Amino acid sequence: MGEEPCFSGTRGSGTIFFSGCSSHCFFCQNWQISNVGSKGKTVSADEFHRIALGLIELGVHNLNFVTPDHFWPHIEALCIQLRDEGVKIPFLFNSSGYQLPALVSEYAAQMDIFMPDFKFADPNLALLVMRDERYPEIALEALRLMVAEKGFLEPFDPAGTEPARRGVLVRHLVLPGHIENTVRVLDLLYEEFGRWLPLSLMSQYVPTPAAQNRPPFDRRLVPEEYQAVLDHAQELGFENLLIQPLAASDDFLPDFDKEKPFRGNPG
Repeated sequence: MGEEPCFSGTRGSGTIFFSGCSSHCFFCQNWQISNVGSKGKTVSADEFHRIALGLIELGVHNLNFVTPDHFWPHIEALCIQLRDEGVKIPFLFNSSGYQLPALVSEYAAQMDIFMPDFKFADPNLALLVMRDERYPEIALEALRLMVAEKGFLEPFDPAGTEPARRGVLVRHLVLPGHIENTVRVLDLLYEEFGRWLPLSLMSQYVPTPAAQNRPPFDRRLVPEEYQAVLDHAQELGFENLLIQPLAASDDFLPDFDKEKPFRGNPG
């Protein structure tokens, strides 16, 4: 239930998390599985299929594949099998934005929805956080292709009454001490895609263990920082904008050491 309302709706998004990530941002909230790599379990194709069916039987609005890139052959095979079995709910590609552009059309053949991050417009910040200053150009080209394949998110319903069926929504996490990066991200996205691009502007940054001794990443956002980027987004004229309360709880900050990582989910 912790995804954007467009995806969680009233019955939840069926998230399947994969160990590992191509970005390895040191502040990742999923660090226990994205950076450490020791969490999770190996499953067979049949077990993977049963996991997906179990979520579908709960009545989720979509299947949401989180950091799916490096397991793509397995996910592709699952999606083909599920469609052959008559499954109709949308499939969602939930990613870092750091995708090989050449693979986007292959993803789009199975996926209905793309939800990429757009983390960095500043190459130097990308180099610092994930060791690749090419992130802005790679993520922008991949996003262009995602939008060309699927268009913008439809419907865009911030209340979640009518969950999304198709299209692209971009996420951006505002980082403490680096609002100039967010301003550049917003400028870049507006220039490239215009005011109707669906955008989730997140305030939920929480310092992880690897960020504790790396100022300014060792603190949360302050109200002035988040308000400054909201003001800029509104000045640019973004129409499909999702925002977060700055004082949001940690109910959906995962702890993958627990059987149920998200304490905000219903029991």
